[in-house]
Amino acid sequence: MAKEDKKDFNKMLNDSKDMPKITVITDEKSIEKYGGSKMYFAPPIDYDTVMRLIPFGKLITIGKIREYFAKLNNADFTEPITAGIFVSIAAWASYQREDDKTPYWRTLKANGELNPKYPGGIESQRSKLEEEGHTIIQKGRKNLRYYVEDYEEKLFDLV
Repeated sequence: MAKEDKKDFNKMLNDSKDMPKITVITDEKSIEKYGGSKMYFAPPIDYDTVMRLIPFGKLITIGKIREYFAKLNNADFTEPITAGIFVSIAAWASYQREDDKTPYWRTLKANGELNPKYPGGIESQRSKLEEEGHTIIQKGRKNLRYYVEDYEEKLFDLV
């Protein structure tokens, strides 16, 4: 996100944008990719609420949050683009607050990857995760990416 210091992320977090809602999609490629036509849109605050549930030492992925919302709302899947954006909004909103923090660093991208769009980037998320006992590994030679080692063993079960 650009110009984070000029945005009010807590205002964005609490703007529901006419969500939650379910939309029926008709694009065959998308239906095949996501396993159905009922697409759920969760408001930004719902991502923050779920991210707050993840205790010290545990982790969650954006994908697992999306699966949880879809199941909870009888949808086939949760819309992926807004999910990534709203997780970042929750992270930046927490960063802008003096207290009542959301442990956003415990929410990972797919395959346990760290999120460079969080406040402080990879370095900050890495530091916070290592403080909680997680091991961070680097993959790639040119396009370096960072992951939590054996993250699957530390996933928090939302069900």
